[in-house]
Amino acid sequence: MFYSRGELPREDLDTGIGFDSQIVVKTNAPELLRRELASPRWSGAHIAMGTNVDCYQRAEGRYRLMPGIIEALRERANPFSILTKGTLILRDLPLIQEAAAVADVGISVSVGFTDTALWRTVEPGTPSPAARLQAVRTLTDAGIECGVLMAPVIPFLGDSAEQLRATVRAVAASGATSVTPLVLHLRPGAREWFTAWLGEHHPHLVERYERMYAGGSYAPTWYQRMITRQVHELAAEFGIGPGGSGPARRIVVPERPGGPAPAPGATQLSLL
Repeated sequence: MFYSRGELPREDLDTGIGFDSQIVVKTNAPELLRRELASPRWSGAHIAMGTNVDCYQRAEGRYRLMPGIIEALRERANPFSILTKGTLILRDLPLIQEAAAVADVGISVSVGFTDTALWRTVEPGTPSPAARLQAVRTLTDAGIECGVLMAPVIPFLGDSAEQLRATVRAVAASGATSVTPLVLHLRPGAREWFTAWLGEHHPHLVERYERMYAGGSYAPTWYQRMITRQVHELAAEFGIGPGGSGPARRIVVPERPGGPAPAPGATQLSLL
């Protein structure tokens, strides 16, 4: 994700080669999560995963942290959601199904465009848009509602009427329950990387981007509204229903041997 590059300086890594070649792995994440969920202060609030850095990056294939995380959430019937570009989520489909049987679970897959030429240059190392949409189909066929975050919509490169129509049509064909557009935003870190990439691959667009993002990290409101309106109209045309789901199911889960029972209270989980 573009915006994830802005997080790396916090870890003393750069937003260019460092983002593409280095990753910090917290191998005790499942154990930390179980401890937090067992705390008397934890209220059972919804936990959103993948909203900052994708939890199904390629390193997850080696470290296998997500099965333990999903198991911990399932054991406590704690609601959660996952946003990912990774098809590796299908490995954990049986666990996700078990969790969805006892708590509210939301899954979204990020697919900003279906243009393969654009994907190869701007999202190297990620599964293809077609592979991601096939993952959506697999999830929905397995009874797991899955929405698509249409992100990023890239100005002047992925926002033509034909490109938007092709993407929404493909999203609809995947069985996605919703499609939500999000225009490219360029926060510090991501902005510098993208500007350099743009200068190399599309130098004629550099000045247009400077004007469009002169006000900060986000595209002008009028542009965002235009894209949102177009995508919503296409979604209606192709029969994609509105997003959203019901409240989390608050049930009592039988305590496992040696495992503490849920307790009321409130705190903010700071796991990853």
